[in-house]
Amino acid sequence: MSSTTPPAADKPEWTWDIARLFPPQGQWSEGSYLSFTESLNQLVEVVDGRVEVLEIPTKSHQKIVQYLLQLVLAFLSDRRLGDAISAPYRIRLRDQTFREPDIVVYLNEHLSQFGERYGEGADLVMEVVSGDSASRVRDYEDKRRDYSQAGITEYWIVDPDQSKIVVMKLEGSDYTTLGEFAVGDEAVSELLSGFRVDVGQTLCPSTSAG
Repeated sequence: MSSTTPPAADKPEWTWDIARLFPPQGQWSEGSYLSFTESLNQLVEVVDGRVEVLEIPTKSHQKIVQYLLQLVLAFLSDRRLGDAISAPYRIRLRDQTFREPDIVVYLNEHLSQFGERYGEGADLVMEVVSGDSASRVRDYEDKRRDYSQAGITEYWIVDPDQSKIVVMKLEGSDYTTLGEFAVGDEAVSELLSGFRVDVGQTLCPSTSAG
């Protein structure tokens, strides 16, 4: 009695026909990027016409962003200095290049750049580093380059894995480090004179209420 091997179950296939509706990498125009991302619940950036899909932030990542945004908005409001917003919000850095920083700050003199669909550059940006290695490279290297080239005055990197906040200021065409602040320190801004945050409370905002 012979036996037959059942046919292998069909493997699901990618819907490549959908992909053909979009431009190839390196050929995304600003209009294509804006139209595409306005229909998504996902962080997507475009760098020199190449789309980068970011990981969905974790709860702890979002809690840190929310905590920092509350502090920044309160500081700006009390002194009537400007405005701020958290991701998802796109900023245009150069032709065919948009990033979505975790927090974006515009001072009063540049509020005209704080557009409805996206902003043009910024005065200060903050990034909270996610746990994957690609995010670490993106925040410490790629975005440092892009933000400095766009003339953004101050850049904060909040690094939960290394329990520190790095504050950098633009000097010439690159950033110099104003300070690396650890748990027990207060991270301070030069651009926003008087703005300071407790590093430990920032990295564990759920325990800092009260």
